[in-house]
Amino acid sequence: MKLLSPIKLAFAALLLSMLGTSCYVWQPPNGSNGTLGQVGNGARGSVGPQVDEGYWNGDSMSGPPSIKIVLHEQRAYFYKGNQVAGVSPISSGREGLDTITGKFHIIEKDIDHKSSLFGDYVDQDGNVIQKEIDTSKDPKPKGARFDGARMPYFMRIVGGTGMHEGYLPGYPASHGCIRMPGTMAEAFYRSTPVGTPVTIAP
Repeated sequence: MKLLSPIKLAFAALLLSMLGTSCYVWQPPNGSNGTLGQVGNGARGSVGPQVDEGYWNGDSMSGPPSIKIVLHEQRAYFYKGNQVAGVSPISSGREGLDTITGKFHIIEKDIDHKSSLFGDYVDQDGNVIQKEIDTSKDPKPKGARFDGARMPYFMRIVGGTGMHEGYLPGYPASHGCIRMPGTMAEAFYRSTPVGTPVTIAP
C-alpha cells in the first residue's frame, strides 16, 4: 500500500477539519422552514451579542392568530391555531418598569409609531440637547422640542405597553414595552389584526 507523504497527510487533515466545521445548518424547532437572522451591532432594531433573531414560518399556515409572551424566557410565540408560526427573542421591561402580565388583545397598530413619553430633547436644527428623557420627569429646556423615540411596527397591548421593533441587549431593558428584532416585528405586525389575543406570562 502506498503511503501518503507528510505534506499530503497534513493537507488531507486540513480538508477534513474544514468540512467538519462548515456542515452545521441551523434547524428551527419542529423542522419548520424558518429563518435565522444575523447578530446585530447595536443599531435600531438589532440584537445584542448572543441573541438570535428568531424564526418565522407563518406565511404558509392558517388558523386564528394569537401571541404568547413569556417574560422569564424573553421570548414571544406567534400561533396560528395550535401551531407555532414564529418565535422571537424580546427585551421586556427592566426592573422597576416591569412589563405587565395577564390576558389582553391588540387594541391598536401603528407602523410608524413614536413615543409620546420617551425620547430626546432637540434644538430647532434637530441636534440632540438631552438624550433618553422622560417627559413626565424631565423639564424641557428653553427653545428645545421633544423628539419621541421611534417604535416601528407598534402593536398596542394595554395602556402605553406594546410590541415594536427595538434594540435587544439580551436582557430586559425597556420601559415596559416588548422590543423585537426588526424582521420579527414586521412579521408579527403583518400577521396580527387588531383584536388578536395576547397572553403575557411571568
